[in-house]
Amino acid sequence: MLTLEKETFKKAYENKYKNLHGQEINEGSNSQKYEALGSLIKDYVIRIWMNTNKNYNITGEKQVYYFSMEFLLGRLLGDVLLNLGIMDVCRDALADFNIDLRELEELEQDQGLGNGGLGRLAACFLDSMASLNIAGNGCGIRYKYGFFEQKIIDGKQVEVSDNWLKEGNVWERKKINKAEIVKFGGEVKVQELNGNLTFTHVNYEPILAVPYDTPIVGYENDVANTLRLWSAETVYNDFDYSSFNRGELLKAIEYKNSVESISQILYPEDSFYEGKILRLKQQYFFVSAGIQSIIRHFKKYGGNIKLLDEKIAVHINDTHPTLAIPELMRILMDDEELSWEEAWRITTNSISYTNHTILAEALEKWPIEMFTKLLPRIYMIVKEINRVYCEKLNAKYEGQSDKINRMAILADGQVKMANLAVVGSHSVNGVAKLHTEILKKEEMKDLYYLYPNKFNNKTNGITHRRWLLKSNQELASLLMETIGDSFIKHPTDLIYFEKYAKEKGVQEELNRVKIKNKQRLAKRVFNKTGIVMNIDSIFDVHVKRIHAYKRQTLNCLRIMHLYNQLKANPSLDINPRTFIFAGKAAPGYYLAKNVIELINCIADTVNNDPRVNQKLNVIFLENYKVSLAEDIIPATDLSEQISTTTKEASGTSNMKFMMNGAVTIATLDGANIEIKDEVGEENIVIFGMTAIEVLNYLQNGGYSSIGIYNENKRVNRVVGDLINGTYHKDKDRFKSIYDNLITYNDEFFVLKDFDAYLAAQDKVDMLYRDMHNWQKICGINVAHSGIFSSDRTIQQYATGIWGSELIYKNL
Repeated sequence: MLTLEKETFKKAYENKYKNLHGQEINEGSNSQKYEALGSLIKDYVIRIWMNTNKNYNITGEKQVYYFSMEFLLGRLLGDVLLNLGIMDVCRDALADFNIDLRELEELEQDQGLGNGGLGRLAACFLDSMASLNIAGNGCGIRYKYGFFEQKIIDGKQVEVSDNWLKEGNVWERKKINKAEIVKFGGEVKVQELNGNLTFTHVNYEPILAVPYDTPIVGYENDVANTLRLWSAETVYNDFDYSSFNRGELLKAIEYKNSVESISQILYPEDSFYEGKILRLKQQYFFVSAGIQSIIRHFKKYGGNIKLLDEKIAVHINDTHPTLAIPELMRILMDDEELSWEEAWRITTNSISYTNHTILAEALEKWPIEMFTKLLPRIYMIVKEINRVYCEKLNAKYEGQSDKINRMAILADGQVKMANLAVVGSHSVNGVAKLHTEILKKEEMKDLYYLYPNKFNNKTNGITHRRWLLKSNQELASLLMETIGDSFIKHPTDLIYFEKYAKEKGVQEELNRVKIKNKQRLAKRVFNKTGIVMNIDSIFDVHVKRIHAYKRQTLNCLRIMHLYNQLKANPSLDINPRTFIFAGKAAPGYYLAKNVIELINCIADTVNNDPRVNQKLNVIFLENYKVSLAEDIIPATDLSEQISTTTKEASGTSNMKFMMNGAVTIATLDGANIEIKDEVGEENIVIFGMTAIEVLNYLQNGGYSSIGIYNENKRVNRVVGDLINGTYHKDKDRFKSIYDNLITYNDEFFVLKDFDAYLAAQDKVDMLYRDMHNWQKICGINVAHSGIFSSDRTIQQYATGIWGSELIYKNL
């Protein structure tokens, strides 16, 4: 913990501001004040950062490297101030200069390094590793542009470049002296030398991978770990244009553009060849740079390469970084001259893999032809891994060609990355109990029966420091007044709040906190959109990536049904509701974008209908991101977690909402099951099909959405409203949603769960009428949320997978 007096901080800030801007503080803009503050705080952090790295190098503590395509950090200023323990000192000192700390925090750009839950999970994990004194490092790509900035124009999603770096990034440090060369294309020259084969990569395209390091500060423990992000640059940044003829110049420009595109944008559109090959380039680029950097650092401090797996743990977050397996093999064999057997032992002992989905679209496969051309040496290694592995399969499953083909790494002209990740790692984990069981018994059952000891569960978690202490300071204060502050370092101590949640006085305080948070969100929404939110209504919130399996469509149909009820009976006795949606659809995902347009057309219709708009309002908040979530989640009354059972691996927004005192309406999917088990059935609203029912339909068929449509009058009415002009004068505007539900037999069982969802929402309406009981339920959810802290998750990874030492200083 940093000890800092207010007057000392004021003097340091004033000096920093004058040195940067050459003027008095009161003459500057807020952006200048933010720059000075960020620069000063970074100075404090750097001392801790340097000492942390020095200690790791001296002690030789096992290092964890977390490889991920996404790190959705959000804004860092508030996090860093909180974890340094100087938030209050900073706020009070700035107030003496008539500076509002919150206004400066608002100026910081969300770091555009992720899209959704995968990236936010990675950010929470980094925070927990630092706070638990684990030597943990992140490795990813420094995208110049984020996923995209979402604009809603005429009700439709429009993608705009997310130029999050346009004002620079005060937290990062460029380390050009630690750059690595990554090689694409070319050929591999195979020669025999002293009885051994050697492999030399020639005629390749070299890419300079330049690292930018960001400190990840632990909570009050004098630890700062590192997130290293790689940026792609040309090997020769400067050249003499006059020395090139026209053809050479054009080739040089083409090379420069090709290189820079690698770290230009997160998830380039991959429905065409150029997009696919760019994604594959991105994945190998940061994996190769990261593994090279790890080996270089390890050897610099005297590490014995044959003991690498005892000192290094490499974790791959989903299949995107799977090429870490053949890349580590390449370095160990080609550069370090180890045998295949020894390199394979070290590689499999070092690498562990988290699977985040059972959706086929996310279990990556690459065309062999593309893979070979781009990564010739890596393909040779993958091919040999597959040959050795398939020999084992053939011996075990002789004559079962279909099974062997399913399990193979190379099959049907493709490289199957999930299979490679399982074969080349020592641990494969799912991210919720149900998800892990589906992996073991359904999606990866062949691999599970071959490697039963590799599979394990590590239910996801969230950092309570950001999602409770920082984003909901009113609730955090109430918790500290009632149960003390031990939950900050021991989040499961939140359970002590349960007895207080049953007291009427505390319930009234919880209600006061919720109202204040709703007012804060309403102010933000009004300033942004001009929309006035009804604070006395139920804030019914559905915010996450827009995807068919997350079933925003089910929520839409429910709102349409409620609208029909209110039109027929404007005096219907219900609690007023404000439905809040937010989330991005992938640019090439037409159905999801059509759902966004439907939500906005429903909003336009009901919000402008005086018969219903006192009881029903719908809002879509554009450009959902971490900083917006920090305002929405504390203000939420009802958390919508209504994915099709078996399709959501875990979810983490469900955990954030419960930790902030929202009631969850949910299917028995992902971590919703574990939330139910924690809080009890009376403190969550569950509906819908079970996993057994869903899997039975998927395996045996028998589901008929047209049958439900024809027989269920309520379903018939709302589905018909999609194409009868109720919500758009163009009756075909939502035909794709209609077809998805009816023509293509409702893949995600929206209509099957419709009646159960309506009944669950009626239950919510009745529960909300008793404020004291509702707040008791909210309080019990808060009390039981500690188990879903990422601190618990990381402790399980550290002891169960990585074998890293837990020191727990100051705990």
